[in-house]
Amino acid sequence: MGALKSVFRLLGAPFRPISSVMGRFLNTPFRQATAVLVFSYVLIEVGIPFIPPIFGMASAPVPNTVVLEYLVIAIVGILLWVSDNEQRWSEFKQPIHDVLVQPERRMARGALLVLVPGFIAFQTYTSAQPDISAPPSFRAIHPAPPTSITFQGEQMVLDGLENPLRSAGSIEEHYEVGKSIYYKNCMACHGDGLQGRGHYAQAFNPAPLSFQDAGTIAMLTESFVFWRIAKGGPGLPNEGAPWNSAMPAWEDFLTADEIWSVIIFLYEQTGHDPRTWELEGEEH
Repeated sequence: MGALKSVFRLLGAPFRPISSVMGRFLNTPFRQATAVLVFSYVLIEVGIPFIPPIFGMASAPVPNTVVLEYLVIAIVGILLWVSDNEQRWSEFKQPIHDVLVQPERRMARGALLVLVPGFIAFQTYTSAQPDISAPPSFRAIHPAPPTSITFQGEQMVLDGLENPLRSAGSIEEHYEVGKSIYYKNCMACHGDGLQGRGHYAQAFNPAPLSFQDAGTIAMLTESFVFWRIAKGGPGLPNEGAPWNSAMPAWEDFLTADEIWSVIIFLYEQTGHDPRTWELEGEEH
């Protein structure tokens, strides 16, 4: 604090603590209520989507209808607070009364009479304006896998298939092999952090998959992931098309063991556990 005061002295400016400045600004119930409302909006619109990811927690933008509901709740709470005391209620209404009645506030009154109807008209126009954008393309994120596939000329049954490398050799060795293959072939699209943010990711729609997302490989069996890697976009089923996937068919470039090694790397690196095949009758 002393160093900060010295800086202000060198600049020739008076030093005022933040608490003093804030107290001087928030010295009326109307300003306090406005500050709480603005803070509530910023917290809902910006804080909820962007603050949790800083601490490693998942979040998402808040829908506009939910934002409106929260703001209505905030407004009701503010009105209850300012109206529970007669003096505070009078002080809260005073700035509004002055703008609407006092002759010296004629400019502010005229500005409000223009801006408020203009804002409402703009919102009405934008909401009623026809949307000329192309309709969304709805598709399944995880298409139903086939029961079997042909891999490099040989039949492979996917139902009940586990990663054979998990019971053969060292997981650490398979991890290193998969890591090397991933960074040579997959990083450009899926990124070095496995978050779908590679150098080429911006050019694709749909974007490359984020393996860190709990809604991707964490929900899948390893045989499903093998099928998707091996067959890529060209091997996707016709139902739910168009897929528009840029994923190549890696069976043209990698062996089965190399694909299984990449799958081990993906799960070990992200910390996800693959889904396992349920034993027959286990649910009963």
